[in-house]
Amino acid sequence: MREIQASEVTDVVARLFEWSCYHLPEDLLTALKKAREEEKSPVCRHALDKILENIEIAAKEQIPLCQDTGAAVVIIELGQEIHIRGGDFYAAINEGVRQAYDRGYLRKSIVSRPCFARTNTKDNTPAMIHVDIVPGERLKISVLPKGGGSENCSRLIVLPPAAGRRGVVDFVVSLVDQSGSNPCPPVIVGAGVGGTTDKAMFLAKKALLRKVGEPSPDPEVADLEREILEKVNNLGIGTMGYGGTITALAVHIETFPCHIASLPVAVNMQCWCARRGEAML
Repeated sequence: MREIQASEVTDVVARLFEWSCYHLPEDLLTALKKAREEEKSPVCRHALDKILENIEIAAKEQIPLCQDTGAAVVIIELGQEIHIRGGDFYAAINEGVRQAYDRGYLRKSIVSRPCFARTNTKDNTPAMIHVDIVPGERLKISVLPKGGGSENCSRLIVLPPAAGRRGVVDFVVSLVDQSGSNPCPPVIVGAGVGGTTDKAMFLAKKALLRKVGEPSPDPEVADLEREILEKVNNLGIGTMGYGGTITALAVHIETFPCHIASLPVAVNMQCWCARRGEAML
């Protein structure tokens, strides 16, 4: 049985959120530069130039990439042979969020009592924590500072099984079309197909952790990703909605077995500022 101190979890969570609000992953930066080279619209190329300039300034000055530093989404893979000592695991994660958003001068965006007083919690907690128990003695912590604009464009539908592949394609493409400029394109489209409604929504969020453009290891799913990406980029929305050829940088789909009577499909949209960070303890 391996032991990890709760204080170590706090330190890692704090570091990941600070870093990811100032820096974008290298794979995303590469994808944005590639989009700049392939974009045919002069207006959209100019917008992408400004996005790339913004990324450079944020990293250099250690300031947030976007004023919306998001809800603190934390996805955990917890080895079943690990014992967390010295404190409550969830409390340790929330303390890391609290420290990062205070120390890093990151905007606090979480309100309590969502349909009542909506009073700001003033430290961006509680985090949205998902824990998956896995074999072994490893603890993987992934963070997603998830902005409100793209999250607001996320949707869930339960299709009849007969809708099949075509129904999945039509739903995802239609949602991107309806969303227009609201999720701050070029977007990354995370989709979850299968499971139950709650499982599908989590799969869609988890899909955003994949490196940008890295295809599914399942050939059929990878082919579905390619088809949806092509159709999305034919919509003509473009960077920030200015009407160009690159509306999405990638489509990532995660699947799970489901009931014979249903076909849940969830989409979690992510803006160009697809911040994420991960660490293995």
